[in-house]
Amino acid sequence: MTPSLFSSSRLLLLVFLVSLPAITPRIYASDEVQYFAYLRSIWFDRDVSFENEYQHFEASGFAAPGFHETFLERTTETGRRINFGTIGCALLWAPFFAIADLLTRLLNATGGAIPADGYSSPYVAAVAYASAFYGWLAIWLAARLVERLAREWPALVNLGVVAAIVVWLGTPLLFYMYVAPPMSHATSAFAVTLFITLWIAVRDRWDVRGVVLLGASAALMTMVREQDAFFVAGPILDATWALARANRARGLRIAIAAIAGVVAAAITFVPQALAYLALNGHIGPSRLVARKMSWHAPHALEVLASPAHGLFFWTPLAVVAFAGLVVLAIRLPAGMRAFGAGLLVAAAFQVYVAGSVESWTVAGAFGQRRFVSLTPLLVIGIAATLASIRGRRVLVPAAALVLTVMVWWNIALIVQFGAGLMDRQRLEPARIAYNTFVVVPRALPVLAWRYLFDRASFYESARALRGR
Repeated sequence: MTPSLFSSSRLLLLVFLVSLPAITPRIYASDEVQYFAYLRSIWFDRDVSFENEYQHFEASGFAAPGFHETFLERTTETGRRINFGTIGCALLWAPFFAIADLLTRLLNATGGAIPADGYSSPYVAAVAYASAFYGWLAIWLAARLVERLAREWPALVNLGVVAAIVVWLGTPLLFYMYVAPPMSHATSAFAVTLFITLWIAVRDRWDVRGVVLLGASAALMTMVREQDAFFVAGPILDATWALARANRARGLRIAIAAIAGVVAAAITFVPQALAYLALNGHIGPSRLVARKMSWHAPHALEVLASPAHGLFFWTPLAVVAFAGLVVLAIRLPAGMRAFGAGLLVAAAFQVYVAGSVESWTVAGAFGQRRFVSLTPLLVIGIAATLASIRGRRVLVPAAALVLTVMVWWNIALIVQFGAGLMDRQRLEPARIAYNTFVVVPRALPVLAWRYLFDRASFYESARALRGR
């Protein structure tokens, strides 16, 4: 690691450590309950039967309206309670959960009285801090990806950390690291970033060892969020291009490596396959999920550009990043252009999948959350945009101002979402803009104080801006 990269890594780590008090160790949404239920059930009950977990969260008052009907009345094809989540988050959270379990039992052995049941605060906190940590790892790895690409396009040098911090603060990743960490999105960002890191490391040789690791990473990524499987389109395009240009001997090596990668992916995917069989009676998501998909992607344009729900209105930074990915694909040298094109194809597939879901609006959630997995691509895209204007004295200050406004837009949206200053079902751009630049700046000191020292007050949004 070069001195500059080492310093950058220390900076990112310092920012993360300082931000730890902002993490919210709380489970309150049905999606969070489903992901958490996997880990708690496997750890304590040695099964994937979630009825007792669902009953606990309903009795504790955490469950959202409609929770009982969906998760405690309906059953799967095998007669178990429904879980639309996947096992990947549980696998990634498990080391943190194990530490929480061990510490809880040690404290109880010395006179403590903390329930060692998988539900008490140490266990929930372990999952929350684990997700935040994985979100930070995604940012750190993405910054390193930019520095790796700087070998091919020197204008990218030293832009990795800048772009990473901009994306960290300017996208919904921030919300899903600190406000709702038990969701799957921060871990998804990590799994995808790890996959792309391995892709760029292996693409020069396409050797068996590297592709095996890439295949295993692809399986992990898919086990965290099923839609992330479509990121494999990028390396497939890249490898196909390399295969088309290779001589017979190298082509054979690439083909053997590809087969080994598929085998590694299949083996790594076994935990999810077993869970699918136990829950659904087949290897694949619940048929209830399949019914929600229209595979001709009728909402692909809306999921990007709808003023009420679109990614570009929730996260305008994505516009700049997507433009940067196009610039990157053009500016990279010939040997790397398949990689640049692969990034664009991977992003396009995420738009396609998000636009195929009936619930494409993700109304009630913060942001177009299905795109949090694009975190490494957004970091690379922002860095590429900055690299394209590097040295232009007129454009650099303007770009800094635009990015600052976009980051503030995201932070202000988080404030409005948490404080009940906006309609959580849809964006109202004029109202949001007024709140962002007029209401939130006035209220921010009080809201920041309450977030750090009286966070529970935000759980009742009607009281968020007034005293108790």
